[in-house]
Amino acid sequence: MKEILLIGNPNTGKTTLFNNLTKSNEHIGNWHGVTVEEKRKKFNAGGEDFELVDLPGIYSLTALSFEEQVAVDYILNGSDKLMINICDLNNLQRNLYLTLGLLELGANILLAINTMGSKKPFNEVDVHKLKEELGVEVFLFNASSKKDILELKLLIKKMSDKPKKGIMPSYIKKLENCQEFKLIKNSLNVKEKDRLNFYTIKILENDQKIIEKCGFNNKNSKLNADFIQKIAKIRYEYITCISEKVIKKIQKRAYGESKIDKIILNRFLSIPIFLGIMALIFYLTFFSVGAFFSSILSDFIQNVIGANLVNFIASVCDIPWVIGLFENGIVAGLGSILSFLPQVVLLFFFLSILEDSGYLARLAFSFEDIFKKLGLSGKSVYTLLMGFGCSATAALTARNMEDKNSKIKTAMLTPYMSCSAKLPIYAVLGGAFFGASNIFIVFSLYLLGVVVAIILSMILEKTALKSKNQSFILEFPPYRMPSFKRVLNIIGDNLKQFIIRIGSVIFAMNIIVWLLGSFSFSFTYVPDTGGVSMLESIGKFLAPIFIPLGFGNWGATSALIAGLVAKEVIVSSIAIFNGIDVNAGSMTEQVQSSILNPNSAVYFTPASALSYMVFCLIYMPCIATMSVLNKEIGTKWTVISIIIELVIAYLLSLVVYNLYNFINIFGFGYFAILLIGLIIIGVSVTFIIKHLKSKDKCKVCGYKCKN
Repeated sequence: MKEILLIGNPNTGKTTLFNNLTKSNEHIGNWHGVTVEEKRKKFNAGGEDFELVDLPGIYSLTALSFEEQVAVDYILNGSDKLMINICDLNNLQRNLYLTLGLLELGANILLAINTMGSKKPFNEVDVHKLKEELGVEVFLFNASSKKDILELKLLIKKMSDKPKKGIMPSYIKKLENCQEFKLIKNSLNVKEKDRLNFYTIKILENDQKIIEKCGFNNKNSKLNADFIQKIAKIRYEYITCISEKVIKKIQKRAYGESKIDKIILNRFLSIPIFLGIMALIFYLTFFSVGAFFSSILSDFIQNVIGANLVNFIASVCDIPWVIGLFENGIVAGLGSILSFLPQVVLLFFFLSILEDSGYLARLAFSFEDIFKKLGLSGKSVYTLLMGFGCSATAALTARNMEDKNSKIKTAMLTPYMSCSAKLPIYAVLGGAFFGASNIFIVFSLYLLGVVVAIILSMILEKTALKSKNQSFILEFPPYRMPSFKRVLNIIGDNLKQFIIRIGSVIFAMNIIVWLLGSFSFSFTYVPDTGGVSMLESIGKFLAPIFIPLGFGNWGATSALIAGLVAKEVIVSSIAIFNGIDVNAGSMTEQVQSSILNPNSAVYFTPASALSYMVFCLIYMPCIATMSVLNKEIGTKWTVISIIIELVIAYLLSLVVYNLYNFINIFGFGYFAILLIGLIIIGVSVTFIIKHLKSKDKCKVCGYKCKN
């Protein structure tokens, strides 16, 4: 079966084309990291089966990050394969830079120019003239058009049968007259003689991968550092020359430019606007719309599904532990999680709208300067924002960092972003104790995770993981109305993953938790014998560790252990431990009522509930995330990351618990005065220390001297 490589810059519609050619549903986005490794799938064209390989987006054949290296390696190892080089009509001049690299390589190219999203195009292109200039097949198409996709398939079949290389760019002759070019080319001893020009150019560009591949000894060669800029300039001059012949600019303003950006990208307003948007999303998700639909679903699960199922089981089986398994282990456990399905859907709905509208790409720009000071990059914004959905998926995208230390830091920070799995914890515990004020609690928890991640990044940057300067190429897509189909696809994907987790991992874990909580080590059924369950024994052994944090009961401790498999299990475990009655009303309300009862296995006060939520926010990621971290940053840094998370979670929960009690006893005014006093003392001590140190320094130069 023939392989077809799909190549292009980020945000050219590459993944959209992949989905439509192969009838897939891969995630689409406006940034680096959407495709972090090759994706492959079969499709049929002209009666023949092909395998389409979607490669991560690249700007040239010189890789600057892991994801780009994946693409470049595939291209270099498969130059004889048909390559669909997808370009965006509105960014054609910039996209052609990669096309020239493929022509230098001598690849078999099908240049596919995507017009999708161009109802008011910025450019027009003369396809026939472009064919003549480049010597390759050029196809103008809309990646969402079924008709165009069918025509593209026929063209793929035709070109796969009769490979055709493009015209070698004319500037190659200019480079061949360069003395350094001749010396390098003559010194190379490689098997692929037809690639000598390509390898020579890459060596002049100081491409370390190619230098290693060719065994070139650059110590004996006086490579001019300006060659990179010179070659880039030659290429862009060539592109400009072609563009004047084949491209007609229709609109004067830059593609993606908008008057709204004067507000959205304002250095003073950008972050407050972002925080305001997120606060509105949390309000609609946790209260208002989300709470309304969650209540309806909870009642349906409770009164229609749960009650009837348990009654049916009781009618055909009178074994107590079997009835208990279905009633408490399955219905109560899973029902307590499923009731939050509308809120999970709403969260992903709003995030997908922000993504598809073009806002998130601009958000990366707003945070670039801040993140640079933290030793990160604007690319880290995408990874951390994805952490609000799923930490495991987010950690995978950290590989798009070209700097190893930045990659490690970014991956380590993803668990501090509050993933959607923690949403039920905040809704149940916060709703029970803080009512309408819970929106501020939830918003503060999300913000706390971000602040902790920033502080940790600063510490790592100053100590063990100092980053190098990184390139950050950012493309602004135009503001647009989110695609209804795309938004539904994103929601559908996440909903599917959520349900799969409930139907597999969480289902299995709930049964295990129920079994451990219902049977003793002698395998007797605890509700009948009145003994101590296995889980209660383990929980009581570990519970004293958490007494200073306010939740030193065995149920809360055991729920934390179960939460390592999936954070959603924490709520279902609480429901199981507190013996939620399937026939006694809303499950969510029952769980909330049960944790207010001092006689319950899991019991909280307002202070301990807040402390518990903070601990759940940070303490350890799920097993899936730990597995991804181990693969991406290694065992050493994964273990260090987990230890740091446990320490931070414990200390923060300790502070929050005692601070809440302090304010509750003495009042906020007393706390504010104490805090101001501590700040004054701190500033005074710092000033005195600096003053004493300055006496040892010369007043003229500021440095220590003998005189």
